[in-house]
Amino acid sequence: MLTEVDLELVHALQLQPRATWTELGRALDADAVTAARRFGRLADRGEVWVGVSPGPRLFGQLCVAFAEIDCTAGAAAAVATTLSSHPHAVTIERSADTHRLLATLATANVAAMAHYTLDVLSSVPGIATVRTRIVTHMFTEGGSWQIDALDSAQRARLVPPPDGTNARQARGRHEITPHDRLLLRALYRDGRASYQALARASNTTAHSVRRRLELLIRLGLLRFRCDFARPLGGWPVAVTFWATAPVKELSAIGHALVRLPEVRNCATVTGDHNLVVQAALHSVSDVLRLETRLSDVHADLTVTERTMTLRHDKLLGRILDPHGRSVGVVPPDVWIEPGCAMD
Repeated sequence: MLTEVDLELVHALQLQPRATWTELGRALDADAVTAARRFGRLADRGEVWVGVSPGPRLFGQLCVAFAEIDCTAGAAAAVATTLSSHPHAVTIERSADTHRLLATLATANVAAMAHYTLDVLSSVPGIATVRTRIVTHMFTEGGSWQIDALDSAQRARLVPPPDGTNARQARGRHEITPHDRLLLRALYRDGRASYQALARASNTTAHSVRRRLELLIRLGLLRFRCDFARPLGGWPVAVTFWATAPVKELSAIGHALVRLPEVRNCATVTGDHNLVVQAALHSVSDVLRLETRLSDVHADLTVTERTMTLRHDKLLGRILDPHGRSVGVVPPDVWIEPGCAMD
């Protein structure tokens, strides 16, 4: 299990994933060398890692979906292994229904999503049916979820002052370029890679890399994130709630739900249910408590289905072992044509 000191480092990295070790050590009341060594030990074991997430404005450019994939008897593990190699299946969960997978999918556009779900997935041995729910609006995604391990004074040392800029003021390309994709592939593997290492990976200069990453962040197309082996950190339970709510109330409900500390993902979707909420919890008994809290948010919000995840095989491109440790990376380059291998 991760210790309290380990979780403090995780929280610090969630606040500032690319902070210097001096800055992180200052927040943790430790020296820089100790902080760096602790992270190195955890990273080597796959228990903590830093990567990247789509920024809020990138969701408006991509097609994202939740897919319930029913497998033939005994084929779920093999199907999960196959899909783990697909860059468009960014997250794969095995549910308490042992024949069903829940996958988070992303493609460059609707046409690519149609090709992936209707053609590519249908050809995977062991898949019986696929039910796809397209995300129509993403209120929040897992990259903004944080644990609560630091006190207010420690957090204050890691929160930078506002720089007076925002996505509307930012100037530059608003689309992800082929050069950006090279950067993203490197960052999915190591979100703390130096600008020099990123420059080598993308055949450019460190100055150009830094300038481009700063712009992508200001544009809301990219954010850095820190993840960890949740079962080892005290969050062994993951649950997905499918819910319905009046269309006119969805915006207010969604923004209220994302303020709940357990909520990792919240989005409106197509299909029988128009809202999906995913949460990380400490215990199975917390599932009912959270569902009760969801019903308290709005009188017209109705949870119609709940699915408990028994295992994450993949989390935003990271291949995980049964204890949630990272054992590999398949960068989710979702701009690749579905069915084609990454170059």
